[in-house]
Amino acid sequence: MVQKAKILLVDDRPENLLALEAILSALDQTLVRASSGEEALKALLTDDFAVILLDVQMPGMDGFETAAHIKRRERTRDIPIIFLTAINHGPHHTFRGYAAGAVDYISKPFDPWVLRAKVSVFVELYTKNCQLREQAALLRLQLEGGSNGDGSRETAGLLAELSARLAAVEEQAEALTKQLGEESADAAVVATAAHLERKLTGLRRALDALEPGTGGGAPVLPAQN
Repeated sequence: MVQKAKILLVDDRPENLLALEAILSALDQTLVRASSGEEALKALLTDDFAVILLDVQMPGMDGFETAAHIKRRERTRDIPIIFLTAINHGPHHTFRGYAAGAVDYISKPFDPWVLRAKVSVFVELYTKNCQLREQAALLRLQLEGGSNGDGSRETAGLLAELSARLAAVEEQAEALTKQLGEESADAAVVATAAHLERKLTGLRRALDALEPGTGGGAPVLPAQN
């Protein structure tokens, strides 16, 4: 069973958090509330999130400052941030949001279907990355277990299972990339999907190098980040 992704909702107004939960509940993921920038940063210390929905106008630490802290941390700098704001201050304000590291900037009131669709893309990318890390972990175990050269049926069976699992992830990633191309998705989303495909290619090459008769040594696994 695939573990549910966590989505961080950051807004100082409880009614806005309730509205976001109502919109995103259909995605069937884990929704985590934070009523301030400080509370959001605290949540990010212990949990991994697929995407952050961050309100710009908050007392104390506003959305821009919160995003700056998120992007400075190595653990959290790659988490996609979608800014939400009730006030449209024009192009300069929007540019500031993108400069702070946001992948999208949405003014309220927003279309619930559009927001849900945007978030679902990042959840899908996050899920595929998690599956990829699991395959890499299994492959590393295979490399360690195969160092004694026993060449057992158990080893061959594990290789076949790894290959089948990786093929499923590859097929899903290919379909997602095709969907993004058809929908003319944001450049940041397309870049994230391309990064995932590169990691899949590296893992497939490493797995193929373990197949009998390839004559390859121990492959170097792609970095998982």
